[in-house]
Amino acid sequence: MSDPGLQISMAIDAPAGCPAGEASTATGTAVESVTWNAATDGPVTEEFTADADLDRDGVEPVFETDGRTRYRFERDWDEACACEMVELEGCPLEEVRAEDGRLHLRFYAPDVDRVREIVADLRERYGGVRLKHLSQSGEVEEQNLVLVDRNRLTDRQREVLETAYEMGYFEHPRESNASDVADTLDVSLSTFTEHLAIAQSKVLDAVVETD
Repeated sequence: MSDPGLQISMAIDAPAGCPAGEASTATGTAVESVTWNAATDGPVTEEFTADADLDRDGVEPVFETDGRTRYRFERDWDEACACEMVELEGCPLEEVRAEDGRLHLRFYAPDVDRVREIVADLRERYGGVRLKHLSQSGEVEEQNLVLVDRNRLTDRQREVLETAYEMGYFEHPRESNASDVADTLDVSLSTFTEHLAIAQSKVLDAVVETD
């Protein structure tokens, strides 16, 4: 059997020029079933479904049922959008939706290195990129299954953990040191180490706590 793959869920904050993300901000409703054609010659046609009336130049309704409207728009193939950036890395998207200006993606990747490349590329383009979920395929013994409640962590603590992980801080040998991660987060070294220590403690509490 080949090496187990990864399932990834991530959110991208308000990707500029993404009508689906902009529509979710303008209407205050979730935008779902985002699709686009695979043509690379000429304009790209993209569609999404929303539970709201949308008045935006270049975005036209094509179908409506039960209060849900399917919208269509065209964009130039001059620069890959967030979704296409993921697929260009060889990871077809399983789900794309937008809510409150954030674009939510779910896809499968062969390994952590591929995920790091995707996150780095997206973060360079858009800035706000957050890993919401990462799971590995394979059988898991029920008695060893541990669920970690992410709500235990503050937004800042999650950001510190995710950034340190993506930069290889937890690798052996380390690919980045504490100062590198602190600089990326634009915080002092002491602030980084404090947030990291608290976040790690909260995660470990969930792993080692007993009845």
